[in-house]
Amino acid sequence: MKIALGSDHAGFLYKEKIKELLPSLGHEAVDFGTHSTEPVDYPKFIRPAAEAVGRGECDRGIVLGGSGNGEAMAANKVRGVRCALCWNEETARLSRQHNDANVLSLGERMISEEMALLIVRVWLSTEFEGGRHIARIAEIEP
Repeated sequence: MKIALGSDHAGFLYKEKIKELLPSLGHEAVDFGTHSTEPVDYPKFIRPAAEAVGRGECDRGIVLGGSGNGEAMAANKVRGVRCALCWNEETARLSRQHNDANVLSLGERMISEEMALLIVRVWLSTEFEGGRHIARIAEIEP
């Protein structure tokens, strides 16, 4: 899969670790920035990553920040994006199985690096169960 990555300065270090991990799992990383720990406004990097997923240019996306909350909110404003903020294996698994999340949000200040990488592995390897769950959010008209 082609995975869009986007972070602000507070998620930069984990983004770099995830970018290193993805090829070993057979995925291609597309990095939308930021490219350092210098303070930036997160929407400038999160929105382009989410839009790449929404347009179908990338199969999924991973966005990162200090808490991951703002990043999830920004990503979810993009049509076709179903972004889930995850903090453990179970939330990652359920976001895929039940919600067909196509973007993952992580908070670098909230979880360990080890947990972040485990969440990414679980999230990327879990399939959507389909059918028996509530209609996907992207299919519900406002």
